[in-house]
Amino acid sequence: MTQDLTTSVRIKVQRGTTSSERKLATFDVPYHSRMSLLDALIWVRANVDASLAIRYSCTNANTCKECLVRVDEKTVYACTYRLTEAGATVYPLKNKPLVADLVSDIIPPKEKLSHLLPD
Repeated sequence: MTQDLTTSVRIKVQRGTTSSERKLATFDVPYHSRMSLLDALIWVRANVDASLAIRYSCTNANTCKECLVRVDEKTVYACTYRLTEAGATVYPLKNKPLVADLVSDIIPPKEKLSHLLPD
């Protein structure tokens, strides 16, 4: 079975850092019905804008917990969230410190190396 990638879907991604203005960037991405949001974000970074900050470390669907983002005010794993022809608007996590674009600091404070350093 071949995948028809002639259809495209529009995704909007919040860009920026804590020290810069955050804005939505719009990308048209080749689309197929089984495509995940992570597939689309990787495609954008590889083909349109290499500066798009995303985090993932796929070993198996949703075991690494690295690709958490918000879509329509719901927290989802980008690797398991399936795009539709309606597209998606993607934001970083609300309750975690923002690093850049969709990358949030998700490491628990007690697991950070800085926790081991003397004051």
